[in-house]
Amino acid sequence: MSSKLTNPGEKKLALVSGRAHPELAEQISKNLGCDLLPVSAYDFANGETYVRYEDSVRGADCFVLQSHPAPINDWLMEQIIMIDALKRASARRITVIAPFYPYARQDKKHKGREPISARLIADLYKTAGADRIMSVDLHTAQIQGFFDGPVDHLMAIPILANYVRDKVGTEGVTVVSPDTGRVRVAEQWAELLGGAPLGFVHKTRDISVPNQAVAKTVVGDVKGRTCVLIDDMIDTAGTISGAVSVLREAGAKDVIIAATHPVFSGPAVERLKDSGATEVVVTNTLPVPEERRFEGLTVLSIAPLIARAIKEVFEDGSVTSLFNGVS
Repeated sequence: MSSKLTNPGEKKLALVSGRAHPELAEQISKNLGCDLLPVSAYDFANGETYVRYEDSVRGADCFVLQSHPAPINDWLMEQIIMIDALKRASARRITVIAPFYPYARQDKKHKGREPISARLIADLYKTAGADRIMSVDLHTAQIQGFFDGPVDHLMAIPILANYVRDKVGTEGVTVVSPDTGRVRVAEQWAELLGGAPLGFVHKTRDISVPNQAVAKTVVGDVKGRTCVLIDDMIDTAGTISGAVSVLREAGAKDVIIAATHPVFSGPAVERLKDSGATEVVVTNTLPVPEERRFEGLTVLSIAPLIARAIKEVFEDGSVTSLFNGVS
């Protein structure tokens, strides 16, 4: 598949990337077999972002990739500006690729006078000129309804589950959700791990205090078993580390943490290293710099999945066919 934009009358694909995660962009480009469109991007002294595409995108099917690590607002603004530039350059269709959807945790109001920021992000993408959104393991499925257009909700569960199955097999494995809200995801994991039994950790959370929840007890049979503790993201790792302690106290033989998005804010790395987990398995939806990597951390590439999804969208195929029965 080529991204060259020089043959009139042919369907043309353009893959463009922001500056947040160039490694992922290169991996997706390699999997697609196309080049990244050259982009000039830099910041003015006052922090304003400038973007210009070096080749024509007129009539092209454009895919705008941006990861959203900290500082998230900078990378979000860069992606919105990139979309606007494509729209003004007469792109035929613009698909936003946001592997880690910005502001996904702010998907509803817990108290009065709060925003629903995840909806605002969808509105910003639409206003900038996006026709479609592609993301991986949204924090809540309802975010799909925030955007007035197609949303491709890709799932990293098969990638993570296949790795765990190859590593430890399926005998003596229990899939553990860190709370009751992710039991449905745990059921999908259990199916991929040969019908493994389920457990969940009961925790409490003060909605007025960010990044803080207390794991209390585990529900389910974990004694003497290998527990796969699953979540969509690891931010400061306080909750997930506390859950490991609860599982160890309940007699778990080993605990493998598996999560899609390695946010790894603040004390996350130290907490994970000291948590007692056998291994921490994540994907590269967000960059994990060398100084944030540690023994026992495994980073799996999400690039093949995103590349296949891009190909299906470009060829008007079925993105659902990528889910391997997981829905």
